[in-house]
Amino acid sequence: MARLNTIADGMCALKNAADGGKASVIIEPASKLLGAMFRIMQDAGYLSGFEFIEDGRGGQFLVHLNGRINKCGAISPRYSVQLPELEYWETQYLPGKNFGILILSTSKGVLTHEQARQNGVGGELLGYVY
Repeated sequence: MARLNTIADGMCALKNAADGGKASVIIEPASKLLGAMFRIMQDAGYLSGFEFIEDGRGGQFLVHLNGRINKCGAISPRYSVQLPELEYWETQYLPGKNFGILILSTSKGVLTHEQARQNGVGGELLGYVY
């Protein structure tokens, strides 16, 4: 199967495993950006943990689920977002105020929309989870 968008493939696999009630899922190929997104999701409590497995073909992530993911996905195309526009994108992708997170790639690294607001930076939308 041709992998065109590793972030979209990874988030889709995560959503499917969560919907199926699985305890863990293997996501391949791994990427640093996907790892940074998983770290944010873990810090926010949506994942129990994850580990990188080197397989000689780009690597894999073994992601441990805790049943807190209702929906997650990649945002494509990766819209460029300035700080004042964050509110608009929250209403587009998240079901309610203070419920879920948007994940952005910023000049200060991969952050949630709340962290981006605190740091006063904009960036590119990568995905969402709630």
